Amino acid sequence: MIGKHFGSPFNEFLREEGIDEAATVHAIKRVLAWQLEQAMLKEGITKSEMAKRMKTSRTQLDRLLDPANDKVQLDTVQRAAVAVGRTLHLELI
Repeated sequence: MIGKHFGSPFNEFLREEGIDEAATVHAIKRVLAWQLEQAMLKEGITKSEMAKRMKTSRTQLDRLLDPANDKVQLDTVQRAAVAVGRTLHLELI
């Protein structure tokens, strides 16, 4: 036995199926929503307080925190980062 893993890498499978971009976008949004929720918990920030700090509505905040909603504007993410005392770092690789 040469190795314990068989087949191709998962990323290759996603590429072959034509869903690699969509899967990446969805994964990024899930992580972003999780990070914001964790930061809010750590800082003791309620949703109402967070929306107030961002100068937005609770509905808009709920969309931002919804891991399935990947239609989020960059300026909204930036305001959320500032509201929890973090910085937003984006990078093209």
